Amino acid sequence: MPHELCGKHNISSSWGSKQAPARASLLLPRRVYSSTSMTRLAVLFVALLIIFVQDVAAQTAKQNPATPPDLQTGVVIPKVICAAQPEQSYALYLPSNYTREKLWPIVYAFDPGARGEMPVELMKDAAERYGYIVVGSNNSQNGPWKLEAEAAQAMARDAQARLAIDNQRAYLAGLSGGARFASALAQRCKCAMGVLMSGAGFAPGSPPAPGGAFGVFAAVGTFDFNYPELVELDAQLETLHYAHALRRFDGIHEWAPAGVMNEALAWFRLIEMKMGRAARDEVFVKEQAAEAETRAKNLQAAGDLYGAWQEYRQTAETFHGLGEFPVFEEHAAALEKDKAIRDGAKREQQDFAEQTRLMADISSGMSALRQDSAGGPEQRNEVARQISELRSRAGQEKNPQKLRVLRRALAGIFIEAMEAGDGLYDAKDFTRARIFYELGVGAETDSAWAWREVAVARAMTGDRKGAIEAIRHTQEKSKDPAAFSKWLEQEPAFAKIRDTPEFRALIATTPETH
Repeated sequence: MPHELCGKHNISSSWGSKQAPARASLLLPRRVYSSTSMTRLAVLFVALLIIFVQDVAAQTAKQNPATPPDLQTGVVIPKVICAAQPEQSYALYLPSNYTREKLWPIVYAFDPGARGEMPVELMKDAAERYGYIVVGSNNSQNGPWKLEAEAAQAMARDAQARLAIDNQRAYLAGLSGGARFASALAQRCKCAMGVLMSGAGFAPGSPPAPGGAFGVFAAVGTFDFNYPELVELDAQLETLHYAHALRRFDGIHEWAPAGVMNEALAWFRLIEMKMGRAARDEVFVKEQAAEAETRAKNLQAAGDLYGAWQEYRQTAETFHGLGEFPVFEEHAAALEKDKAIRDGAKREQQDFAEQTRLMADISSGMSALRQDSAGGPEQRNEVARQISELRSRAGQEKNPQKLRVLRRALAGIFIEAMEAGDGLYDAKDFTRARIFYELGVGAETDSAWAWREVAVARAMTGDRKGAIEAIRHTQEKSKDPAAFSKWLEQEPAFAKIRDTPEFRALIATTPETH
């Protein structure tokens, strides 16, 4: 299963990468990272954040409530062009009852592949239900944080100029590298009430500080290689006294589904009430408490006592100070005495250790391969064999718990291989970049993004036949034919093969892009 748009797993240092999901455009920038040194960018990044804060502060004092006629309410607008910076744009959702007569809370979203519409689309139903504006940058993406900060600034400035925004209830959201950026922005600008983090935790070098200046709602797929990181972050946030919640969902490394987004925005609203930023709505509080209790009871009924205990504990903390809900603390205390809870916690830690163990030898082999300027055919073949064996084990495993661990490990190896390839490509070492991209394909044979990189690297090394073969695989795996066609026509690496009969045949079988 492809794991696209990923943040580096927590087994080594954690950062976000630039992968694009199977359903996303193939035209993402090729070599972009969010692992750029925080030290080197500190002065510029902080300067940009100061501008961001100043924009927010200025608009708090002077709102422009007029809504331009082209900003329709109740629908996702894929592209709003920033008036002051036409090269910047964002997707937008305004609730159908949006009016200039009051100020509205807002969520600023950052996708690692500059797909602003995706998180806005996923949040629109919750935004409509709970009255939030949602904007998603079409420019912010994994890469130098300077560019992400500039995109955030442009989006915030334009939204503030157009819309009636309550800056006391501003939130940041991100997936993978976008989550790391959102958390860093919240830490520095001190302008966010909360952060919605999908698939990744805080940025390297910027761990959560004691005191919990903002709430954190984290979401992670059970097959996400960053799953251990988010579970461990949740425990850390508890110690540091953050308002926090963690929602696990059945999925890979991706944005949380719409149902989880609904829970996240509802949780934000509850936190607003606890903090005195929004009026207490007793009906809403009771509805949310009932939904939380149902979730916990369903887990308990399914035999997942460890999950039920986690749900009761988390819910007790969320509703503390919002009324009398002793049922949550009582159930959590009762379940905590059960041996299944201790076993569940132990089993989870064993799974994390097993993921590390499964990856260790392969990671070491790839590290040695990166240091071997000759490419090391024997070492390469051994790493490829180990990856193939791990993929085969995952394909044959029937035990759900073991399968989750195997798939997390395989996805982590995939990211290591692809990021190593990216680094070598940046260094113009196309031959060795190709080696790692091909190892990546070995880990995730259905990844259109991986096959695309193989095609480009092969073309750059003069392997025309191999490039055509990889392009065909990219076409087979792509879920976005129009984006594939555009990439095929515009990719500079294909300049020398674009006039070959094989390449022209590929273009003839793809849809037109206009």
